Amino acid sequence: MKIRHPAVAGYFYESDRNDLVKRIEWCFLHPIGIGKLPAREGSVEEGYVSRVFLAPHAGYMYSGPVASHTYYNVYLSGAPETIVIAGPNHTGMGSLVATMIDASWETPLGRVEVDSELAREIVRESSYLDINDEAHMNEHSVEVQLPFLQYLFGDRFKFVPIVLMIQNPAVSEDLAKAIYNAANKLGRGIIYIASSDWTHYEPHDSAVKKDLSALEYVAKMDPESFYSYIEANNVTACGPGPVMIMMYLAKLMGYSKIKILKYATSGDVTGDKSWVVGYASAVAVK
Repeated sequence: MKIRHPAVAGYFYESDRNDLVKRIEWCFLHPIGIGKLPAREGSVEEGYVSRVFLAPHAGYMYSGPVASHTYYNVYLSGAPETIVIAGPNHTGMGSLVATMIDASWETPLGRVEVDSELAREIVRESSYLDINDEAHMNEHSVEVQLPFLQYLFGDRFKFVPIVLMIQNPAVSEDLAKAIYNAANKLGRGIIYIASSDWTHYEPHDSAVKKDLSALEYVAKMDPESFYSYIEANNVTACGPGPVMIMMYLAKLMGYSKIKILKYATSGDVTGDKSWVVGYASAVAVK
């Protein structure tokens, strides 16, 4: 089995195990964070289960506090069999829409095995998804989600990585249906995490205005209007495809809306609001 070594350990998050755990706990306890630590065994809070989430993927020192809102809610939903994580392909390497099989991904917190059976089934169900290692080698959008998940669940889950260069409603709807159908066919209990940051490198007030307007369409689970809005208003979210998959998949799973848990910019964390990136966390609810 191949080992996919971390591409951004020591850059986006700490490369030392103990330091990384401290950083993750800093994210949860930060004033912008959820403000409390989850129990790492991932106990389920009765009556509260969701399977569809949104998380940012920047450096933990910038986006981690916002991400903590997502991961506290993932903890409340309990450990799944498999977590499907879709993010944008920033590198331009490999296939246009790609997953990976027969591999374990390594982070400072250990290794997580790819659910190759589910990945192959999603490929069979999709008109766009390829199996391609190159697309994942240097890409961070999926990788940065794994330490949070390992902190919560240890090695008690597998995952399916998907990265996209083509990000439009047609591809996103195809992948949502493929994920849904493949999981049902195999009887696999899954969680889906959309990995995206939002407006990039604009003044704080401009980023907030654009992003909150775009997130209104996410909350209403209206992927077509969302896509039209971000195209018309130059909203530089890097993961619109994964976000649209989230909306289509939430509908298939019977959710009625998406709750925006937290929105903030890098300026809210650093204090420098002249040039920021936006971050959001969200969960599908019934």
